[in-house]
Formats: sequence, structure tokens, C-alpha cells
Amino acid sequence: MKVVHSLEEINTDKKAVVTIGTFDGVHLGHKKLFEKVVSVAKQKDYQSIVITFDPHPRSVLQDNNQVLLLTLKNEKTEILSDCKSDYLYIINFTKEFSQQSSDNFVEDFLVQKLNMGVFVIGHDHKFGKDRSGDESKLKELSLKYNFEVEVVEPVFCNDEVISSTKIRNSLISGDIKKTNKFLAREYSFNGKVIHGSTRGRILGFPTANIQPESQEKLMPQGGVYVVRCLINGVEYFGIMNIGFRPTFEEKGKLVFEVHIFDFNADIYGEEMKISFIERLRDEKKFSSKEELIYQIERDKKKAIQTISVLIN
Repeated sequence: MKVVHSLEEINTDKKAVVTIGTFDGVHLGHKKLFEKVVSVAKQKDYQSIVITFDPHPRSVLQDNNQVLLLTLKNEKTEILSDCKSDYLYIINFTKEFSQQSSDNFVEDFLVQKLNMGVFVIGHDHKFGKDRSGDESKLKELSLKYNFEVEVVEPVFCNDEVISSTKIRNSLISGDIKKTNKFLAREYSFNGKVIHGSTRGRILGFPTANIQPESQEKLMPQGGVYVVRCLINGVEYFGIMNIGFRPTFEEKGKLVFEVHIFDFNADIYGEEMKISFIERLRDEKKFSSKEELIYQIERDKKKAIQTISVLIN
């Protein structure tokens, strides 16, 4: 797959099968769209193009433009590289771009500039200024501009339609198992190991404090999680606490600290990928250091049991 940021980088001699969306999270429903794009392109000997946006449209159009993302641009690009499309076209989303009517967007951009022959959309697809274009509008335009419309039905998991909104809600509520099911992978973030208070080492459970790579990344609800850690290409398991360390600090700042099992290397300044496997409990304030140590020992024992089931 070729990643491009301008029309000039796309060979438009062949007709194209196109899908377009923000694809935040790149979940199972999105993957079904991409599979349809690639399969139709092979059947018709067309090229396949997946179009997405950066920045996220809501961050441009909303007054409060802080939008927390399930997948940052680099993460989304990496995941989408597996979809086997010929092109991933990342459009720089601006207010000017958003002002195109659905008619103009289809005629000028998709048909004339991209030579689109088939438009693959999800069941709830909306496009164009004020999201005025929908499936019925597209089918009307397809007759006018001579292209086909393929509608992909929703994907269900446990009788629920999978959507980015539902994944965000499950993540915020701490339901990491549901999040991972809808994504068909473990939710993760990247960060750098920074210096902390070294309190974990004093307690007998040394931790690495992680600074997430971006404040735009949506994080799970605070609490204690079983996690997978990728450091310099090597995978480890551990337990991560997301919270404010209330046992020791009245008004602490939010920290991400991970105790890595069977690990004792100096990794300050190193990059790490953290993947969430299971949520163990809420963060809580303990009455003593000894009570906290006892709870961490219980957390670690339960995490090891979870990991044992996972790898066996």
C-alpha cells in the first residue's frame, strides 16, 4: 500500500474503488469496508483507494477543538497498512475542504479527480457540507455520474453494532475487554519512560513512569490493568496503574506507571508500547504502606493468572 497526501501522487489512469472516512479506532466494521474495497477492485481490475483525514474533522469544525482519538495518525497509518489497498490517501482536513457540498465533492473530487468507478460506504455513511450526503443521495448521484454504490452492512459483536462511539464509551468506562473485542486487537498507546518518584522501588515493586506520546490520545478509565509492554522489540507483561496515587498524594497529577514482571533494566528515555489486556480494579487510597503492598501482591498474582490463560 502506498501512503499519499496529494492527488498528484495517485495514478488515476485506472478507475478506482473508493471508501472514505475518519476511521478512528480502525475497528472490525471499518475492516469489513476495506475488505469490500479490495475484493471489488480485484473483481473489476480497478485500483483500490482508502481515504481518511488528518486532523480529525471534529477538531477543525468544533469550537472546543480538543478531540481525543482512539488512533493517532501514525497508529492509524500503521494499522491501515494491513488492509491491502493500493493507496491510503490522507487528506489535510480544513474548514475550506469541509464547505464542499455533497454534489461537488462527488463530481469534482471523487469522479473527475480520482476516476472513481465504485464507492463503498458503511450503512450510516454521511458526507459533504453539514453531512448532507447519505446513501440515498449517493445512489441518486451514481446515476448522474455513472458510478456504482456498494453498501456494507454493520458488523455486530454480542448483538451490538460496532462503532467508534461505542468503543470510546467502553474505554472511558474501563471495559477494556469490550474495547478489545470491538477492535479485534488490544487497545494500546506509545510513550516514553520518564523519571518518577521511585516510590515503587521502595515498596518492592519498581515501576516505569510513562509519558504518553500525545495528549490527543484517549486513555482508559483510571485503575489497575494487566498490560503487555513492548520495549526495543521485546515483549514483557506487567501491571499498570493509571491514576493520582491517592495513598501518598492529596492532589497529585495523573500518572501512568507500570510494574514490568521479571525486568530490571535501566530504560529511562526509552520508547515503550503499552497494550491493555484486562482491568483489575479501581485505584483506591490505602490506610498504610503495608496495605498497599499487600494489594499490589494480589494484583500481581491475579495478573499472572490472566497471562497464563492468555499464553497457554
